[in-house]
Amino acid sequence: MDLRFTPEERAFREEVRAFIKENLPADTRERMKLGHPPRKEDTVRWMRILNAKGWAAYSWPKEWGGPGWSAIQRMIFLEENLMFPAPELLSFNITMIGPVLIQFGSEKQKNHFLPRARNLDDWWCQGFSEPGAGSDLASLKTAAKLDGDHYVVNGQKIWTSTAHNADWCFLLVRTDPGARKRQEGISFLLVDMKTPGITVRPIISIDGSHHLNEVFFDNVRVPVENRIFHENKGWDVAKYLLGNERTGIARLGKSRERVKAAVAMAHDVNMNGRPLIEDQTFRQRVAQLHVDMKALEITQFRVVSAYDKAKGAGKPDPLSSVLKVKGTELLQATTELTVDVSGPMATPIWARELAELNEPDDMLEASSAGTSSYLMLRAASIYGGTNEIQKNILTKAVLGL
Repeated sequence: MDLRFTPEERAFREEVRAFIKENLPADTRERMKLGHPPRKEDTVRWMRILNAKGWAAYSWPKEWGGPGWSAIQRMIFLEENLMFPAPELLSFNITMIGPVLIQFGSEKQKNHFLPRARNLDDWWCQGFSEPGAGSDLASLKTAAKLDGDHYVVNGQKIWTSTAHNADWCFLLVRTDPGARKRQEGISFLLVDMKTPGITVRPIISIDGSHHLNEVFFDNVRVPVENRIFHENKGWDVAKYLLGNERTGIARLGKSRERVKAAVAMAHDVNMNGRPLIEDQTFRQRVAQLHVDMKALEITQFRVVSAYDKAKGAGKPDPLSSVLKVKGTELLQATTELTVDVSGPMATPIWARELAELNEPDDMLEASSAGTSSYLMLRAASIYGGTNEIQKNILTKAVLGL
């Protein structure tokens, strides 16, 4: 197998790199360079710039506004976007609800929602997890009862990322509580977050940010025409969505960007009277991360290429679980590296004291922002399907044990 990029693929990388450099707004560029997460307006602006170029829906076919890229082109685009770094594209819109609509949606649903999703006119969130149904998602209890041409939804969702920003939610509900198997009684609905009866309560995470939420549904009326696929067949839709989510969850470019930032910082941090970059143990640690990232890249080639060949089958590739497990382990390892390099500068109190003295320092600010990222990414091995569950999937579906 020849793992070298072709001249055309290298030219494509340069095109993507140049476009990001020339078009990413300056204020967003500065925030991202210092390690801060993008604001809502940063993500909206950037996705609309990409959509005008025809690149926002990077994984979609041309028929629905995507660029029709190959698997390798998509990987290159995502890596360059994360390495710059620029705001990540909203996965709920692009790699979750978009492919679901293309695969399972009616023509009316596709024509209405897909253009709005890729331009971020609608911000989507995911209503899956519940207090008693996380990894065991089929245990969900949020119920939807048919009342004429509407479903009446009652229940609670939790850990709902960006629900406070969202215009719409794709929601798993139980429509047949007496089904022979739990998975057979679930339906997939599209819910307008402005519908009466929806309450969003913030959950402040360990990094101090408001990213997560609880969402309560109290007699929320959802038109039947907003159901995706058949009633009680929502589990098929959910499995397809999760396969797409895990295919893009490796975030290899982010891991590479973190290592690059740590190496740059190591030139300015001294240990035992010498720059840290000269320390053999540090260099071995960086080298091992580069090896691990290359191995993940090769695995990603295999998974994404196989997914392309199986397009239309409507079934997720269980090997995508490898990307979830190793990708999140690398995200945690690379952010841990930046925090270790920062040392005492990684504590938030440094940033606060500098702010009070009105003495900004890019290195200290980046170190503090890196700590927030490190703390948030403790959850990476939990969200998107816990790594323990992914290992079970691999054991059963890949190894046949």
